[in-house]
Amino acid sequence: QVQLVESGGGLVHAGGSLRLSCAASGRTFSSYATGWFRQAPGKEREFVAAITGSGSSTYYADSVKGRFTISRDNAKNTLYLQMNSLKSEDTAVYYCAADASFHLLVKGRAGYWGQGTQVTVSS
Repeated sequence: QVQLVESGGGLVHAGGSLRLSCAASGRTFSSYATGWFRQAPGKEREFVAAITGSGSSTYYADSVKGRFTISRDNAKNTLYLQMNSLKSEDTAVYYCAADASFHLLVKGRAGYWGQGTQVTVSS
């Protein structure tokens, strides 16, 4: 079992920045690929970014490429999402996820999910 708890959401003006964190507990964190997803009101959950267990490879949705950076600190069992140049369309509940399979994670079929943190970008 892996437990995931997100933090760092909030209200920010367009063009601003936020850093989300996801604290993990349970089995060896570095064994899991991890990532971020988001869900805006009335929309389906969508993939944002993912990172391999070692942190050596990352993958981003086109909508956030160049603005968001995913990283992880395996010594602290923590996943991060640095969000810069935020836009109103980034407003959503952001979820972290983990799975032993990077492929399944990116497809949104991760085995473990956090409870989500709200990010609101005002224009």
